[in-house]
Amino acid sequence: MQFVISRDALLTPLQIVSGVVERRQTLPVLSNILLELSGSELSLTGTDLEVELIAKTVVEELKQEGAVTVPARKLLDICKSLPDQAILVVNLGDGRLNIESGKSKFTLTTLPASEFPKVEEEPDSFSISITQSHLKRLLEGTSFAMAHQDVRYYLNGMLFEVGSDYFRVVATDGHRLAMETLSLDAGISETQQQILPRKGVIELTRLLGDEDRALGLSFGQNHIRVEVDNVVFTSKLVDGKFPDYNRVLPKGGDKTVSGDRDELRQAFSRASILSNEKYRGVRVVLSSGEMTIVANNPEQEEAQDSVSVDYSGESMEIGFNVSYLIDVLTTLSSQNVKMTLSDPNSSALIEAETGSDALYVVMPMRL
Repeated sequence: MQFVISRDALLTPLQIVSGVVERRQTLPVLSNILLELSGSELSLTGTDLEVELIAKTVVEELKQEGAVTVPARKLLDICKSLPDQAILVVNLGDGRLNIESGKSKFTLTTLPASEFPKVEEEPDSFSISITQSHLKRLLEGTSFAMAHQDVRYYLNGMLFEVGSDYFRVVATDGHRLAMETLSLDAGISETQQQILPRKGVIELTRLLGDEDRALGLSFGQNHIRVEVDNVVFTSKLVDGKFPDYNRVLPKGGDKTVSGDRDELRQAFSRASILSNEKYRGVRVVLSSGEMTIVANNPEQEEAQDSVSVDYSGESMEIGFNVSYLIDVLTTLSSQNVKMTLSDPNSSALIEAETGSDALYVVMPMRL
């Protein structure tokens, strides 16, 4: 393998695929990325056996085709350290990858391309078309509610549900739930559910831009595949059954509170300063036209903040994890938000007053 490439042409795809490579691996080859040169096209592949990213770029001069794996982090650091307009001369010899740029020379260890694991190819079961901006909005609006290292492994990811005329994403950690739905013609007769693992959600979100260009989401029995610009993203699916989110959605709430999103978020943020650092509980006291937020901690310190809201029901007091409320209010982009409640022991349903299909459920806390 021997080629000449500009620093920028190599750095961009390298940054994309390096994100999926774990620093500490049981298999040494998983700390590497696979370089494959065919014609003038250089393909870079990174994987952690769950998520695979393939990014392509074009070399300036091809001297010899080939394939090899090299340490991802070291190659990335080398590229970052070189000047912007640098040209790299890369050649493989005696099991080493030699890189020259100006007066700088680097030699990297390699492992054979044959040792690099590839995601198994399997036929797609069905696919949908969605714009980058829509998919990014759905993922960013719900991913914060995913569980992190929960023993219920199916919660450490996001549900992708495709119906005949909609695409829905749902995330929950058992204490809160985030859901958003997009209308689209999926062209399928039976509703399909797939769980994308947490890392897959994070890497896919990183890839997506704000463009309105359509992209295809292909689903198989065990994988999801998306092609974004010159990058192919493939992730294994979580083998498990996602909880029935419809049972979690509160029904019959007869108390409605609406208010300015920014004012509420700032009030909760101020109160959170003196909340219990471990449990993060705050008391929300509702009275006619006003919401009072009270926080205490074991040091006997207290914070109290009041916000004017549109509420005319009977007085009520309910406890919440303040971090969960702040997450929702930060994610929503509408000016006003609506909270629907029934009693101090039931979950709250939070949504934008207008302009969004996102629904958020937050369970109450006993304080």
